[in-house]
Amino acid sequence: MSLDWMWHVEWYGKTEAAVYAIRRVHYWGKTKYQTISIVDIPIRGKVLIIDGKIQSALGDEWIYHEALVHPSMILHPYPRRVLVLGGGEGATIREVLRHKTVEEVVMVDIDEEMIKVARKYLTEWHQGSFDDPRVKLVIKDGREYLKENENEYDVIIIDLTDPVKGSPSTYLYTREFYQLVFRALKEDGIFVTQSTQMAPESNVYAVIYATVKSVFPIARLYRIFVPVFLQEWAFTLGSKKYDPLLLTKKEIEERVKNRIMGTLRLYDGEAHLGMFNLPKYVRQLINTIDRISTDDNPIYLPV
Repeated sequence: MSLDWMWHVEWYGKTEAAVYAIRRVHYWGKTKYQTISIVDIPIRGKVLIIDGKIQSALGDEWIYHEALVHPSMILHPYPRRVLVLGGGEGATIREVLRHKTVEEVVMVDIDEEMIKVARKYLTEWHQGSFDDPRVKLVIKDGREYLKENENEYDVIIIDLTDPVKGSPSTYLYTREFYQLVFRALKEDGIFVTQSTQMAPESNVYAVIYATVKSVFPIARLYRIFVPVFLQEWAFTLGSKKYDPLLLTKKEIEERVKNRIMGTLRLYDGEAHLGMFNLPKYVRQLINTIDRISTDDNPIYLPV
């Protein structure tokens, strides 16, 4: 490898960074809301970078997207109507559409240009899911969309960029936002949100969990290691009725077999139990953090 390659440097705080060699640039552009790069890096292949942060890589995006989608979808006994906020690559709706019970998926994204870029350059991610007749694409701010919907959805999946100060996602991790999510769900509805990295030096994921817990009667944190992120990634599930910790391995396996089309690479009964089995330091942290993210005092990811 020669030193005249281009490089992507991703900072974790002010003293640590990951460095990736770039062997090809597929796309670079700036929309009204964000900067988008699609490049090839060794080992991971094609990657999507938004505002300098890697969002997903072709080599392991299925780990993130299966972990995001299937625990909540399998937990619900019969998910017909699903709302996805964000998920611009199209991989989130791809996984939702695997479920035979699904009759409609509404995907809401504020950035129409991101969708256009994904359609052209991220075909391996969406695999034509944008054109599935069950999909309705809405270009709108997710928070504004939720205000117009009440008791509409069985499952809501939130796949947004991290809560970085000044980003479009800043106020999509607050108690007021999760109250809108609660309102938009049916009486037995479930939602899940990506909840940033699970690093020992960060408590952002714990604040997100505490915030969801302040709104939903059942809140559960889970995680999975995503290789391109070089760390474990957190997700928070909020439910009005069903508890993912009460599902048995056998029940999960039966639901996967009967309800999902195709073969999953990550998620099954054993993986489900493992994702919700949290390390000691995480359990201690989420039991002590009592800060709630609000519109007046939102949580931000340190930069």
